[in-house]
Amino acid sequence: MIRQLDDRTLVCGQIRPEEVAGLAEHGVTMIVNNRPDGEDDDQPRAGDIEDAAVAAGIAYRHVPIVRGIGPADVDAMHEAMQEAGDGKVLAFCRTGTRSTLLWALAQAAGGEPLESISAAARAAGYDVSPVFPAMVELAGRKQD
Repeated sequence: MIRQLDDRTLVCGQIRPEEVAGLAEHGVTMIVNNRPDGEDDDQPRAGDIEDAAVAAGIAYRHVPIVRGIGPADVDAMHEAMQEAGDGKVLAFCRTGTRSTLLWALAQAAGGEPLESISAAARAAGYDVSPVFPAMVELAGRKQD
């Protein structure tokens, strides 16, 4: 199930290559894959999803989150969101949680109000409290 975090960001669990073309029809211009290859036996390979995205005219980024989210992951997500322009970003992982946490950190790094980020995630059914201290730190750096 695809959930909307804000007017430009969607998150969901695993997508399949055959679903990608339909995403372009819904305004998705960037796909961010937050799953490492081989996480599950029945999971499509990142390269297969990338090939489907290219064929559909959708930009693609593979930002696998394995053991926590690092600064390079936040930067990559922020860049992907910027690159999407006026289009929509669809970030996915196994359940949408890692993608939501990464989005929250990228939003905080970009200067978005922390309560707005938390409220948007809650409205979509996600809890960003595990990364809230890091969001505060990122927001503080933005103000420097």
